[in-house]
Amino acid sequence: MVDEKLILASIHGVVIVERDKEGWREIVRALEEERPTSVIGHNGLLLAGARSGVYRLTDAGQSWKSADNGLNVKYVLWLAAAPDDATYFAGTEPASIFISRDGADTWEESAGVVDLREHYRWSLPYSPEAGCVRGFAFNGGHTYAAVEVGGALHSSDNGSTWELVPGSSGRPFQGQPEAAFVHADVRSIEIHPSSPEHVFAQTGGGFYISQDGGATWNESCHCYCRAAWVDPEDAQHIILGPAEFVDRGGRIEMSRDGGETWQTASDGLDTPWPRTMVERFTQVGAELLAMLSNGKVYAARLDGLKWRRILSDVKGVRAIAVI
Repeated sequence: MVDEKLILASIHGVVIVERDKEGWREIVRALEEERPTSVIGHNGLLLAGARSGVYRLTDAGQSWKSADNGLNVKYVLWLAAAPDDATYFAGTEPASIFISRDGADTWEESAGVVDLREHYRWSLPYSPEAGCVRGFAFNGGHTYAAVEVGGALHSSDNGSTWELVPGSSGRPFQGQPEAAFVHADVRSIEIHPSSPEHVFAQTGGGFYISQDGGATWNESCHCYCRAAWVDPEDAQHIILGPAEFVDRGGRIEMSRDGGETWQTASDGLDTPWPRTMVERFTQVGAELLAMLSNGKVYAARLDGLKWRRILSDVKGVRAIAVI
């Protein structure tokens, strides 16, 4: 009997896998020529983002059609869906945010992001483009977005308009920020379900926590990080994927006191990895998946955190979503 189903973005296309008593097995592979960057499965809708736009599943998995009407920036880095609403978000490079409220039939560019991008001259260290949007987080009517390199954004109207959180300067400065500000290189962002004010930011200059909706921030771990998982039942329980720098000295650590102290949580892994780090965490039932920057995926039960390699037949995984 099938327990879970995942959709993966990989260098060889979109891959759908399902888990039964024997483990994970591939059931669909498509869009191999597009090299997708992100995927979502929400309310029965499957979407994939790529350099060439957004694609939507139209049948059992083999047929994907372009779904980018209104998407005037084609390079989609991240897709997300508001959990309690049929609203879909696309973060792009150069940095902009597009939303769809009709199942990806049409997209509309959100207000405020381009103005901020041009005013602060957002940038990327590896691309001539003006920044990019790499992540979203949701709690009720509050939505946050992560901008590399630009800071943290907030929307209180389900993505129609955006502004910088008060504790984000907007300047694409790669050095350490002023006290109570978040680092400008925000790689991902989370909100705890208990409060839209409790926000976590993984950045190129540390792991930051805010208790007041991004007005002020505390650096919890001085590191380079892209991935964190926060226990939805206990905000004190955090799993982090820190590194010394980009893809250097990567490892997994855990805190039980809200980020005050950290301990190693890399059982089963040969860490620190010399040229690898955790890119994203995804919870699947009682397990946590760690997607690494080298495209490999590891899994561990949350009640034991002993990691093992999974999905070894899928190369170059870039994003994972639960269907």
